[in-house]
Amino acid sequence: MTLKICLAGATGWAGSELARGIAAADDLQLTAAVARRHAGQLLGAVLDEPKLAVDLSASAAQALAHPCDVFVEYTRPESAKANILAALEHGAHVVVGTSGLTDEDYAQIDTVARERGRGVLACGNFALTAVLLIKFAEMAAKLIPQWEIIDYASAGKPDAPSGTVRELAGRLGKVRQPRLQVPLEQTVGMCETRGGTLAGTQVHAVRLPGFVIGVETIFGMPDQTLTLRHNAGSSAKPYVDGALLAIRKVSGLVGLHRGLDAVLEL
Repeated sequence: MTLKICLAGATGWAGSELARGIAAADDLQLTAAVARRHAGQLLGAVLDEPKLAVDLSASAAQALAHPCDVFVEYTRPESAKANILAALEHGAHVVVGTSGLTDEDYAQIDTVARERGRGVLACGNFALTAVLLIKFAEMAAKLIPQWEIIDYASAGKPDAPSGTVRELAGRLGKVRQPRLQVPLEQTVGMCETRGGTLAGTQVHAVRLPGFVIGVETIFGMPDQTLTLRHNAGSSAKPYVDGALLAIRKVSGLVGLHRGLDAVLEL
């Protein structure tokens, strides 16, 4: 069976690599795509990939006029939730690669997905090394009571923390709440330098040129520390295989699921 895919953000940094990955897959067919700046053009012409003979739509609503099995959201936080809800209302399963959605956003998405009997797989990061970092961090949190997270990204990334860090902090918070030896309100000096609190974890967001996406979780015990770190380079290729896996697996889910490991045997 060939799955019909609608890809929102098809000419973006990550979306364009995923579009090429879909074109190379025998079991997937891109039937609609969204790219506001290139609306009305052929995706294949924009990406120089003849196999992508799909007209680019200006909006998800326009693209969803073409039936699809899976809608892939790879746009921006301000439009992502509306796109996802529209796709669910059209009967599509959804894979989410856009960061910046809140827990409240995901709660609403989960409700609609369950009402429609559709699956939503939201991944802060499709790279296998990031997926493994989150799993290893959950294992460490069961044994080590104190940790903090450093969130690295390029200077131009507007959302903080990243989707990867939101997912990581949320998962760690379900294992246990980290212990702060000095409560934040007892900080001497500038409390802001202790970072922001997300799901009980202190998160420090770095936004500088030279970084693309990175996350570092530091666990501490007396006289010992454990550091887990994921770094991504300038290419979006590491995310393609994970996204293709999510596309193939999401139809087996109902409701919202966070993290690529939801469909992996880890």
